[in-house]
Formats: sequence, C-alpha cells, structure tokens
Amino acid sequence: MPITTAEVEHVALLARLKLTPEEKAAYTGQLNAILEYMDKLNALDTTDVEPTAHVLPLRNVFRDDVARPGLPREKALAGAPAASEGQFKVPRVV
Repeated sequence: MPITTAEVEHVALLARLKLTPEEKAAYTGQLNAILEYMDKLNALDTTDVEPTAHVLPLRNVFRDDVARPGLPREKALAGAPAASEGQFKVPRVV
C-alpha cells in the first residue's frame, strides 16, 4: 500500500513541519521507495535465519561504576574564565 501525499502532509502537520509541494512529492517518493524495498525483503525466505539484534557479536565494554572522590572545587574553577563565590560565573540568559 503506497504512501499518499495526504499522509505525508498529515505527518508533517503532526511534526509541525512546513513542507513545500516539491518536498511533499520528494518525501512521498522516498517513503514509497523504502516500502517497495521492504516488500522485497518480506519476499525472502527467512525461516532458518536466527533473529538477531546486531549482525556482529557484541559485548558491553563499559567498566563497572566505582565511586571515587570528585575534583576539588579550587581545581575545577582554576581553568574557568570567571568564578564568583566558589561557582562558575556565566553570562545571564534571559
């Protein structure tokens, strides 16, 4: 079932996007090309293919979390362009 321009307009409205007619036509074509490719993939026999989350075997390479003492305030503020009362001083944003 192909994507229509009306469906692209609906999604653009939900995403608060303002699309030109050329962009609507381009996105409609691109989304339909993706769906056509998915139809080709759906036609493949995958009954003997084991489901995977990733094509390569992965393992978590993160180290365990270990509590350590933090950086002393004086060292943290040493490289700051401006500090006031032991805190970073930044321009006001209003």
